[in-house]
Amino acid sequence: MKASIVGILGALCLTAVGAAEQDHQNHGEHHSPYAAQESSGISSLSRIELDELLQGAGMGLARPAELNRYPGPKHVLELAAELELSVEQTSGVEAIHAAMLERARDLGEQIVDKERHLDQRFAHRHIDEANLRFATAEIAELYGELRFAHLRAHLETRELLSESQIERYGRLRGYSSQP
Repeated sequence: MKASIVGILGALCLTAVGAAEQDHQNHGEHHSPYAAQESSGISSLSRIELDELLQGAGMGLARPAELNRYPGPKHVLELAAELELSVEQTSGVEAIHAAMLERARDLGEQIVDKERHLDQRFAHRHIDEANLRFATAEIAELYGELRFAHLRAHLETRELLSESQIERYGRLRGYSSQP
């Protein structure tokens, strides 16, 4: 059985190598997955990433909260009728969402500015290891703050909901098994 698995894996590798070789012969190039991303204006961000950062979008940053029974304010508001939110709950979640969105947009703008600056340093060949270390640390810190802002909003939103609303939220969002 082990030999047959090795044989199958070997055949798959040869097929993949053959396909890559054929592609190289046909096109004479090796296209990067980044090939269509030069148009964003900042080489380190795709157009979608740039837009999401500037809009304060979640970008999956709060996934651990969302998938562990900490509903997100945006989606709670979208499901307000189904969750039977009270006026007080709706008002509270709206305030949480507005504050999170304001903070996320501010941080997104800062990240875009720092990414633009880093991109320009590379483009103009004004980069060394020390500058690179500093720039990437700044960007990482901002991304950490952005993630905190999104996760915090989930934490605060959960406090406003009942257990039955949280369970209903999970079902409505399509989570088949929640802890």
